[in-house]
Amino acid sequence: MSNKGLSAEIALLKRIYTLFNKREIDEILEVMHADIQWPNGTEGGYVYGHEGIRSYWTRQWSMIDPHVDPVSFEEDSKGNIIVNVHQVVHDLAGNLLKDVMVQHIYFIKNGLVHRMEIHEP
Repeated sequence: MSNKGLSAEIALLKRIYTLFNKREIDEILEVMHADIQWPNGTEGGYVYGHEGIRSYWTRQWSMIDPHVDPVSFEEDSKGNIIVNVHQVVHDLAGNLLKDVMVQHIYFIKNGLVHRMEIHEP
């Protein structure tokens, strides 16, 4: 991928992280493919489509308060974007549950996120 394409994808992902931390679901869904496949980091497996993500995040945010900050971005050999992410999760009372580094791997086509995977290094 050209640097211009990669920088556009990185800008897109940075925007998604900012919107996620603000809980702006509708704005995030605008840049996701209708048939998106998204990991269910809370319960395992995947959720599918915009309504699957909306339901998952709404349920997740009613139980925990996750915050994710991208630390670095790189492209893998297949053109996917690997994001090293600092993930901090509190319960709704403000108690720290998790403070870890994880990797999010994004599959982006035509400017839309098609799939994301979570890897714990």
